[in-house]
Parts: sequence; C-alpha cells; structure tokens
Amino acid sequence: MRPAFALTMKRLLPAALTLLLAACGGGGPAPLPPPPGEDCSPLARNLWLRDELNDWYFWNQLSPRPDPAAYASTDDFFAASLYTGSSPDFPADRWSTSESTESFNRFFGEGRALGYGMAVAALEISGQPDRPLRVRYVEPLSDAAAQGVQRGDQVVSINGRSAADLISAGDLSVLNAGAAGDSIALVLRRAGVERRLTLVATNHALTPVQGARIVSSPAGRRMGYVMVKDMISQALTPLDTAFAQLRTAGVADVVLDLRYNGGGLVSVASTVGSYVAGAPAVGREFATLLFNRQRAADNNQSFLFADFGAALGLRRVFVLAGPRTCSASEQVINGLRGVGVQVVAIGDTSCGKPVGYLPVPHCGTTWSAVNFESVNERFEGRYFDGFAPTCAVADDLQHALGAPDEALLSAARSYADTGVCPVPAAPLVSVRTRRTAAPLLEPGERGGMILR
Repeated sequence: MRPAFALTMKRLLPAALTLLLAACGGGGPAPLPPPPGEDCSPLARNLWLRDELNDWYFWNQLSPRPDPAAYASTDDFFAASLYTGSSPDFPADRWSTSESTESFNRFFGEGRALGYGMAVAALEISGQPDRPLRVRYVEPLSDAAAQGVQRGDQVVSINGRSAADLISAGDLSVLNAGAAGDSIALVLRRAGVERRLTLVATNHALTPVQGARIVSSPAGRRMGYVMVKDMISQALTPLDTAFAQLRTAGVADVVLDLRYNGGGLVSVASTVGSYVAGAPAVGREFATLLFNRQRAADNNQSFLFADFGAALGLRRVFVLAGPRTCSASEQVINGLRGVGVQVVAIGDTSCGKPVGYLPVPHCGTTWSAVNFESVNERFEGRYFDGFAPTCAVADDLQHALGAPDEALLSAARSYADTGVCPVPAAPLVSVRTRRTAAPLLEPGERGGMILR
C-alpha cells in the first residue's frame, strides 16, 4: 500500500495555510476571521459539520444522524453526531474533539503552548484526596520552570483551594490559562518546607526532545536515554542531534521516554521509529492509515521507515510508557513491533488510541473528528485497551526524569542485563476499562495522531 495524496492534500490545504501563517507570526497568531462571505451562523456551521462528517468521519456509516436545525450549539451537534459504540469491532468514539484554530496553530504550527508550564499527577490519586498531589512535569521554558518548580513538589493549594478539595471535585481547570498574563497563586511543599509563589501564564516555546544522555546498566552496558514529549515538527532537529550523540557513543540499547507523550504528527512518530530501527527497516511500513469505505481508495496511505545517518539499527528498544502515552506515541510501539523490533515497555498500560485525524479549520474552530485507524506492517492495530507493560513500574515522582535511579529508567537498566523485571508488579493507574474511559489528557496537555 503506497501513498495516494491528491484528495488528502486538497483537504489539508486550508489547515496547512493556517499553520504556515501562524508559524510566520510573532508571539501568537491573531484570531483568524472567516473567509469573506463565509456563513458562520449556528445553523450554517452545523450544516457544514454534518457534510464534513458524512464524507470523512471514520464511523460515518455507524454514527447517529441528528438534525442540524435541532441544535443551537455546534459543539452539542458535534457531540450528538459521534459514533456510540454499536459495533463490537470498535468502542464508542471518545477521541474526536475541537479547539480554537488559534490554539491548534500555536501548538502544531509554532510549537508553543499558552499556560503555566506545570503538570500534576492527579490521575494517580483520582478519588483519593487524602494522598498528596505532586508535580510530575515542568515545561523547561515556562514560568513554572523559571520560578524553580520541580518534579515531585507537593501542591498544597492553588488559589486558596486545597489540593484535597481539587481532587475530591475532580476539577483541575484552574491550571488552564485563558490568556497570557493570567496568574495562579500556589503553595508548594518540598522537603517539609512550604513556599508561596504566583505563576504567570506565558506563550512559551515547547521543548519536545529532552534529556539525551548516556547511562550504564548495573553490569556496565552502555545505554542511551532520550525523552520525547511532543510529536511536533520542532522535534525533528533535536531528535537528529540526540540520536547522533547516542550513535557516536556506541550505545547497545536505547530508552525512549514516552510516558507523557500524548502524540502529534504521524511523520514525527515515524521519524522516531526510524532512528531506532535503522537500515534493516528502511522502506518498510511504519504505519498504514485506513480511511472509511468511501475514502479508502483515494486516501489510504503508508508512512515508511526512513534512512537517517544517525539511526541506530537496534533490534530491541526500551519504552517508558503509561496512560498518557497515547496516539502517535503508541504508533512508535506498534510500528517497531511490526518490523520485528522487540519493544520492552516499562511502566503502565498506554492509553489505547489507534485512530487519528485530518484536522479541518472552519469559522475559527479546528475540528478533529476521527478519520482513520492505524495499523503496522503486519496489519496489527485496534489496540483500544492500550499496550500492557512488559515490566509494570509505578511512575516515580521523587527523582528527576532521566536520573539513573528514577524507577522506570532504573528498571530498564536492570532489564537490559537480566531480561527480567527487577521489581514486583506495581499498583498501576490502569484500573479502568479502556474502551469506555475518557481520554487522559490533563490541563495544558495535548495529544493526537495527525496525518502530517
């Protein structure tokens, strides 16, 4: 199966132009007005969306067909139009989404985010307000990083509301920033000492590739570590730099840290896979994207493993994963397995999202309705229950990401020597039914499997 781009590129052209305009701007894209003469009334938007879904939605033959005139809100009409899980082959659609075109362009065009830059481990303590709420990730160029917030810090309160109250309510919306300059008041605790600070939301550049370094196994095996946080085009240059460093060092194994990678562009995911698999996989299929029946002939297409000078040609790779490992990052696992690379997953079960989008902007909103499913070279896909870990290890918030003694990386280092998981099975986050649970993205985080 080989690419057939004509109709796909015609469809993507408006989105591509929008992204190009965003990338050429300054601090952030101005809201894009509708084209002259475009009708953005609620009914017109609903009618446009109905036609879009009838033509391109992956489950268009199985989804409801509500009356566009019966909905005053396009968001409500969209929700009513999504596939409900009537087929035993597919769970209900929990992935189709929408957002402002400005926000979409900021992330996928400019490689930037609007926010405070602090992510917490709320999922791990959901329904358990007596447990401490801790910071799990800090975006390096955010205000949180500038003010010294660190992984493992305990959140005592936000805007005067206790962490226990936030967890009891299941409400972390306070961490969503509406505009640059918004602020939140934090009380954090570290080593028993509390401090107060005010975080200010900024439009900051993302750091999609981090922490490339050489680590050793307990027996002295030379291993590489690299964290890939976001599958965006801004990751391409640092990926090449990171793998060139690992290749020069002559590593025997690589640890890919995808535990917080919610996905992104299929092309970037295939690039990550290509650096791992190297020459033996060049020209073979990383992923094939399968569209609905009426679009399949013109739009089914394959992404192939590519030839990169810094590629390592490994037959085994360690992937640090968990419930936030989603979509395009799961494609890396599936794509490598499809060409015979042994993927040793350390951590927790991944999110279970083998489907993706061709996002389309309309009247200031970018709609990402599921358009295709993804399979590997062996035609393996539909991993709606996620990929279970080879070695189950709970996320370790007491150590920095990439530190040799951090629990997931430490387990990978030991496994490289022995082929055995060094710890008893951990109590993991994945105690939910994958086929019915909502996506596990938290405030400030993004995900997806986008055809580009």
